[in-house]
Amino acid sequence: MKLLVWLAVHFSQYVVFFYFLAVNATYSLLIVFALRDIVRHVYLSTARAARRQLAGEFYYKPVTIIVPAYNEAAVVLQSVRALLNLHYPEFEVVVVNDGSTDGTLALLKAEFGLTFSLRPVRLQVPHEEIQAVYRSGKYPNLVVVDKLNGGKADAINAGINVSSYPIFCSIDADSLLEPDALLKSSKLFLDDDSLIATGGIIRVMNGCTVKDGAVLEVGLPASTLEALQVLEYTRAFLSGRTGWNALKSLLIISGAFGVFRKDMVMAVGGYRRTVGEDMDLVMRLHRHCREHDIPYRILFVPDPVCWTQVPFDLGMLRRQRNRWHRGMIDALLYNRSMILNPRYGATSLAGVSYFVFVEFLGPLIELFGYVSIPVLWWFNLLNTKVLVLFILLAVLWGVSINIAAVFLDTYNFKRYRKNTDILRLCLLSVVEFLGYRQIMLFERLSATLSFRNTGWGAQARKIIDQPSKEAAR
Repeated sequence: MKLLVWLAVHFSQYVVFFYFLAVNATYSLLIVFALRDIVRHVYLSTARAARRQLAGEFYYKPVTIIVPAYNEAAVVLQSVRALLNLHYPEFEVVVVNDGSTDGTLALLKAEFGLTFSLRPVRLQVPHEEIQAVYRSGKYPNLVVVDKLNGGKADAINAGINVSSYPIFCSIDADSLLEPDALLKSSKLFLDDDSLIATGGIIRVMNGCTVKDGAVLEVGLPASTLEALQVLEYTRAFLSGRTGWNALKSLLIISGAFGVFRKDMVMAVGGYRRTVGEDMDLVMRLHRHCREHDIPYRILFVPDPVCWTQVPFDLGMLRRQRNRWHRGMIDALLYNRSMILNPRYGATSLAGVSYFVFVEFLGPLIELFGYVSIPVLWWFNLLNTKVLVLFILLAVLWGVSINIAAVFLDTYNFKRYRKNTDILRLCLLSVVEFLGYRQIMLFERLSATLSFRNTGWGAQARKIIDQPSKEAAR
């Protein structure tokens, strides 16, 4: 029995060690792929812009911007004002009031002069009943839909049915698009007929100076908790999603900012009611195109920017991460036919496998690693020197990946211009491993046990816009 315990413990150590090597090697490869993809994207974007300028022509496709809003009274006006000021030749903004109880609809009516509209609505994808459709007397391209509460996915479906144009952009009510973000995203649909979905980078608005719905000055938030999320977003988008582009295995387009071909979204039945509607939709689009032999591309592009608020206290952050992890598990279960299925090519063998074996199983294996330390000590099998070396290797490798992502951002986009901000992000690469990572691990484990829970949890907003005197009048 003692021999069996000894063998089991030693075997488990090797499992954890080789799993650690595989995961961090994957992260490192994604950084390399991301660097190549970003450089290539910048070059192609410059070349295309030059060709169009020489030709003296400008092409575009009209776009519908869908804004689902549930109890967003604190931020909805600044968001809609910013959208109406986008640099785009032809677009409409469809705000979907999803049964708000905080006066969101009343604010919209007062600010934009809404009047009842007889605009017909074709029921092409399912959603809860629409109570009324309004059009703005001040802005002809602003439409507001009032409907019974059904959740974010349900609200976007209602926006799709009301929309007029062949491409739609879904954006959160607490987010701000940069004026040229929509143009940079939608132009890709002209360059590539097989493109069915694309998403831009999500950046953290906390700590920035915002005026009249526009980010005027970029800065890190003073709060360490919020600044750590800046680091996470930088790593996730510039190394993670850009890297998956190269492998044709992008499975997430952020719900905060995504642009889609409407016909393809309707072909898969629209958004499904789940707390992970963004990942679920992209996976179903992959499935649909693969199963029907439709040539397609789903891309992340790093230069269209959407600014969003991140949680400013630990309780909100934990609820958000719990919801994200539950949404990922639900999307994987619903699309489980894609797991290790060669029929779906690299999307299954690379992208889906990563989410199953790293994002889903990772917290369980990491917990096992923590628990095994006292067990090894109890059986007098703990090699302290090896443990210390392993921890140092894990932290140094993780810090290197974080700093590489910060370098990618600083070198290519220069959003954070203050040297103190860049240095602070690098220092936070170490701080992340000292408690923050463990808290997120606990929340992901909790989500794994409660993944059938479909609740979102309340998320408070801060009013950070500073309107000009003219706008205030």
